[in-house]
Amino acid sequence: MPMPLGHTAIGLVAFETAQTTQRPGNRLALFAYITLLANLPDLDILFGLLLTGNGSAFHRGPTHSLLFALVAGYLAAWLMRRWSRGPQLGFAMCGLLIFSHVVADMLLTSAPVSLFWPLELNFSMGYSDWGNVIQLAIFQSVQDFVIAVLAGIYLLILRKMRGTSVVHDLLMALVRRGARSTR
Repeated sequence: MPMPLGHTAIGLVAFETAQTTQRPGNRLALFAYITLLANLPDLDILFGLLLTGNGSAFHRGPTHSLLFALVAGYLAAWLMRRWSRGPQLGFAMCGLLIFSHVVADMLLTSAPVSLFWPLELNFSMGYSDWGNVIQLAIFQSVQDFVIAVLAGIYLLILRKMRGTSVVHDLLMALVRRGARSTR
């Protein structure tokens, strides 16, 4: 089961694959947005913990659906347009980042998701209290490590094919940041 690191890596792959132009701007904020959106469907774990003490109570329900990806993607894009200081991701990109989580859970786990909610509803079975959830997110990350390594290899190949490099992008970001701080 992908955890936050795995979902973030998959979200980065979805973002890099779908984007057509390099956007200037705060790369750290962009990374934070991608991370937030790619992990947003697991908000149901937090709701389960807060309302019932069981992180599995609502997991893989409505937040793991195509409808949620569309509605939350629209709201995220709308909020980004209102906050001009942050990265500007459109509806399609926001929806894709959220849906990448659902697809990853569909393909990389055996438990069903509620893809066509409200026409179908599935919840993960089991009990996960705060300790279980924190332990899973931090320590059970072998699959996430493999996902992150494979995502990194894919991103390196993609950038090489596009004629850009991660090292070049990082150096240019540092140069731009240094130039701004000397003004």
